[in-house]
Amino acid sequence: MIKHYSRVLLWLCGVKVRVVGKPVIAQPVLWAANHISWLDIFILNHVRATCFVAKSDIRHWPILGWLVAGAGTVFIDRNQRHAIRGVIEQMHERFAQGGAVGFFPESTTSDGLSVRPFHTSLFEAAISATLSVQPVALRFYQHNERTVRFAFVGEQSLVANVWTLLSQRGVSVECEFLQPITADECIAMGRTDCAALAYQRVKHAVEQAA
Repeated sequence: MIKHYSRVLLWLCGVKVRVVGKPVIAQPVLWAANHISWLDIFILNHVRATCFVAKSDIRHWPILGWLVAGAGTVFIDRNQRHAIRGVIEQMHERFAQGGAVGFFPESTTSDGLSVRPFHTSLFEAAISATLSVQPVALRFYQHNERTVRFAFVGEQSLVANVWTLLSQRGVSVECEFLQPITADECIAMGRTDCAALAYQRVKHAVEQAA
């Protein structure tokens, strides 16, 4: 159901998705992706039903907040000191069920032509669960050229961003699944170096293509 309505939403928005690389499909995994748009969650759910970690504000978005919550999203309140611990416990529950968990380590959106530094905290979930981390690079295009037009950044409202998307044609997204960082590598490196390696791979895939 999650994959189905994600694909329907993308179709309604006129967005085509091209998958590059080999996503981990048949086992639990932590996907770490760069963050450009409110569409990102649905783009990855288009590939595999994925539980996401997202800021609690998203829950209150009209319609989209309901869709995101319905996808099993784990919401994090950044104003709570001990929020990370509870979120990691919920991530472990999803892993135990054989699922994929996705998150955006930048903790905010970018223009899509560059990548902000990654926060390290949630990489601990993969290490403590003995799982691999797969970096994911998202790239937005219009008429086959890279674009920042659909990035949800700055002071733009959600309604304005949605309208910008719906009023355009020829929109596509490349979703590139990069080489996973194995569980053994994650454990050996620790969360800081694991996050740094994931960042390097995503940054290279995003900025080289630009």
